[in-house]
Amino acid sequence: MVASALTACATGPRTVGADVRTSAAQPPGNAVLQGAHYRFERGPLVAGQPAPDKLEAMAQAALARVGAVRDDARPRVSVQVGGYVNAYWMDDAFYSGRSNASLALGMGIGRGWRGGGIGFGLGWPLQDPSIPVYASEVSLLMRDVQTGQIVYDTRARHDGPWHDTENVLAALFVAALEGYPQPAQPVRRVGVPLLPPPAPAAAPPAPVSTTPAR
Repeated sequence: MVASALTACATGPRTVGADVRTSAAQPPGNAVLQGAHYRFERGPLVAGQPAPDKLEAMAQAALARVGAVRDDARPRVSVQVGGYVNAYWMDDAFYSGRSNASLALGMGIGRGWRGGGIGFGLGWPLQDPSIPVYASEVSLLMRDVQTGQIVYDTRARHDGPWHDTENVLAALFVAALEGYPQPAQPVRRVGVPLLPPPAPAAAPPAPVSTTPAR
């Protein structure tokens, strides 16, 4: 029974379970988020963070899914993105309580007033304490270009055994924008299938002048 359960899990779709936390502007401040036209704004480089152009490509693909349009010429909001992957060990997670990557196999036998019972539990995925767990996190900070007001601040995190960094981060950007522009809950659990990382983001082409030559 255990072998068949593990086989079913292994052959099923790989889904990133993300813990998402979002702070969204309320009306009327959130009006700029509807079909937002945005530009990327880069903050200070962070050691160990993926290249900014790769992060922006992932964010641009996720923003397109919610109807936002990159428009470097006439943006209404600026978008600053971040992302990182850190490894830690299950022994560390035991004390910190951060990991959701361990497998729990258990059996219990009990006896009560009306008889006894047997319980069996199985969690996924299997995680050897000697194998590192990867904590992956992304963030998007959106500001109204005219006022500088923060209109959307969201981040998503996943702890698990996968270290195909770009695939996981791309899925986390999608998770971070779940419910955009007004998620039902500020703190929520979101599952997203792993996505292939997009190509580096390219700025939209400059408008072509139609003025006749003299």
